[in-house]
Amino acid sequence: MNTSPAYVLDANVFIEAHRRYYGLDFCPGFWEVLANSGPHRLVSVDKVKDELTAGNDDLKHRVEAHIAQSHFASTAAPEVVTHFQTAMQSVQASAHYLNRAKTEFAQAADGWIAAYAKHIDAAVVTHEVYDAEIRKRVKLPNICRELDVPTIDTFELLRQLEAKFVLES
Repeated sequence: MNTSPAYVLDANVFIEAHRRYYGLDFCPGFWEVLANSGPHRLVSVDKVKDELTAGNDDLKHRVEAHIAQSHFASTAAPEVVTHFQTAMQSVQASAHYLNRAKTEFAQAADGWIAAYAKHIDAAVVTHEVYDAEIRKRVKLPNICRELDVPTIDTFELLRQLEAKFVLES
């Protein structure tokens, strides 16, 4: 039986939900889905947690208080590092991306998200969309495609999890 998470979440899943679609004040059900799905279904990586908790806002406090540490996997495993190195080599060798895009990619969590998803054979959940023409940024779906990792958005994730947000009376 496969006990690996089926989905690896990008930081923008948390950020966009917090800022726009599923605010803490009007859709606590979204956050309950994240917290209660358990790390056996949903996970992100330590680099994403670092991004989410770097500020001092409601999202930081929500993540720290309600999303278990076990939902943020370590990227230190040798296999994850190897997949990340493959992603980095692909980006650095590409004449397509601008140098600033390559530098930004090396410092961001995206390569680690894709590498971890590859390692555990999971889909990446992100709001970003593949763009073969983009040069000024390495988008997460682009690097996922390089690593043969599927991507879906938050709405498809919720459908696959069969999440229901019901208005209380």
